[in-house]
Amino acid sequence: MVSYQTFPLTESPPSFVSSLVQVFRDHEASISTARLEKGLKSDQLLDELKPGLLKLGFLVEKGKKKEEKITRPVLFGENGKAIVNFEIDAYHPDWQLVLEIEAARAWMGNAVHRDIVRACVMVGVKYLALAVPLGYHYSRANVRTTSPNYTKTNDLLRVLYNQNGFQLPYRAILIGY
Repeated sequence: MVSYQTFPLTESPPSFVSSLVQVFRDHEASISTARLEKGLKSDQLLDELKPGLLKLGFLVEKGKKKEEKITRPVLFGENGKAIVNFEIDAYHPDWQLVLEIEAARAWMGNAVHRDIVRACVMVGVKYLALAVPLGYHYSRANVRTTSPNYTKTNDLLRVLYNQNGFQLPYRAILIGY
């Protein structure tokens, strides 16, 4: 079942969250890591969700060529030209929301950590929506194992949003699929 949690826990979810989560729920049968033996790759997942995201007003990565990528600026140089940009999966300009969809490497490959940090320095980001597998299934030494990516990411975000000496500059939406 697709689950979500918003952060900080002291604020009610933004009004658009239910629409965003519904895009994932509409495709639950084909994307759910709780149901599938082997989950989709992040590009496959993005392709599956793309029509629903476009209907909501997202700009969505179209492919791997430079002109098909979605980027957010980080640093500006002379004449106001962006000199450092980060590639992202999707962006909603009205909500100022970056959407990152992770698959196998979400937790064990540190993609979650990278996404959290990179969103801190992107221009025009009020929200980070981070989609991760509920569980990542893999075999090690012929033993089937599941990494609880959603639970681990949820725990990390709870810690980050409840620290007195540290504050993320955006609100977060964690989606487990």
